[in-house]
Amino acid sequence: MMSYKRIGMFIAALTLICGSTFGQSATSMRINEVLVNNTDNFEDDYGTHQPWIELFNTSFASVDIRNCYLTNDRRVLDKSLSPMERAAMMYPIPKGDVLTSIPPRQHVLFWADNMPKRGNFHLNFTLDPNGSNWIALYDANATTLIDSITVPPLAANCSYGLVEDGVKDKGWAIMGIDNRFVTPSTNNKTLDTNEKIDGFKTKDPIGIGMAIMAMLVVFVGLILLYAVFKIVNNIGIAFAKKNAMRAHGITDKQEAKKRAIGTESGEVFAAISMALHEYQENVHDIEDTILTINRVKRSYSPWNSKIYALRQTPHK
Repeated sequence: MMSYKRIGMFIAALTLICGSTFGQSATSMRINEVLVNNTDNFEDDYGTHQPWIELFNTSFASVDIRNCYLTNDRRVLDKSLSPMERAAMMYPIPKGDVLTSIPPRQHVLFWADNMPKRGNFHLNFTLDPNGSNWIALYDANATTLIDSITVPPLAANCSYGLVEDGVKDKGWAIMGIDNRFVTPSTNNKTLDTNEKIDGFKTKDPIGIGMAIMAMLVVFVGLILLYAVFKIVNNIGIAFAKKNAMRAHGITDKQEAKKRAIGTESGEVFAAISMALHEYQENVHDIEDTILTINRVKRSYSPWNSKIYALRQTPHK
């Protein structure tokens, strides 16, 4: 009986731990950017221009926001409301959708078009294009406020977003003006220049230094490749000589060197390979099965003879 009690207590503790872990992971989400009046900006999956709300995962682990809530109804701030009453005033993010699992440091976009039947990322409310909008993200218990923001009145196709993704201390800015770009589903802070590259261009305007560095990289790579192939080749030759000595029953390296054991040329291996190929394919003539290869002192090839270049036999 005690064992069942302990098992029950263990399962209950595990459930609480998992639940608290889920809650802590959901708290890493932030409202990152909001566009209220969308006339010709980013289009939704139906090809229409709708207001959108961007959330950002500030943690370095995936966060599943299923069962969390999004709302623009300030009445949910009433602490006397029960969780069920508060949940009825908000949009519940459905579970069962793999896209609700937000990868580390990534974004997710919700369309505030008051058309929830269009998909899980289409909210049941819309935003006021002419006034300020309060937006809040609640945890799955419909009680814990994760994040909220009041968006001021904005011009058409301008968004209100954090200067740096997920970092509220850096403040908010209006995107779409003053060289700030509206950035749905991407980083709010875009880098148009690179200080290191600009500095290199200033010090080396012609590009001589870059050319020298590029050639050095290529030559160093070629030298490394040569060294690797050379080492591999030497290891292969050493193994071949060792196997040849074992096959001839020789243990003395000097004797093996004197008898040229393991120093066969590539032509020898090519001839053996061709002979074996012809033997296995049955394309050879009837002959003895003994193959003898002798080394000649003087290399001679009939293809080098001049007589094969003559069309007629010469006469005196």
